[in-house]
Amino acid sequence: MMDFANLLCLEGIVPALKVNSKKQAIQELAVRAAAVTGLPEREIFDTLQQRERLGSTGVGHGVAIPHAKMPNLDRMIGIFARLDRPLDFEAIDDQPVDLIFMLLAPEGAGADHLKALARVARLLRDPAVAAKLRACRDSAALYSVLTHPLASNAA
Repeated sequence: MMDFANLLCLEGIVPALKVNSKKQAIQELAVRAAAVTGLPEREIFDTLQQRERLGSTGVGHGVAIPHAKMPNLDRMIGIFARLDRPLDFEAIDDQPVDLIFMLLAPEGAGADHLKALARVARLLRDPAVAAKLRACRDSAALYSVLTHPLASNAA
């Protein structure tokens, strides 16, 4: 069972990301991921953009889960952002996105990567969890909602 506390760190949470486009959101999350992982920001951004070209990672209900497998990554990493204002992410339900959970996995993660994606999607699609995340205004509160055992059990 994946524990969100092992996936996220406080530095990987952005409480009010101010961006004007999907590309800019991915760019800003790549900057944060580079700081957390030590991987080159450009490599993270390019890999996420490649994945996004295959189809939007906007999963509906205001949620997007951009994800990629990265060489030189030793464990799965999550970066979470609550957007300052919703934006078009070409989501499957055509609704604007305001909650983004970026997931980076080691190249050899295989099924673990898919399981983590499914858990993140279930958690963020839970209406009670999404409402709590939308109400939070600081990193510590967002981290608490994402890693609290009751919230994690919803996934």
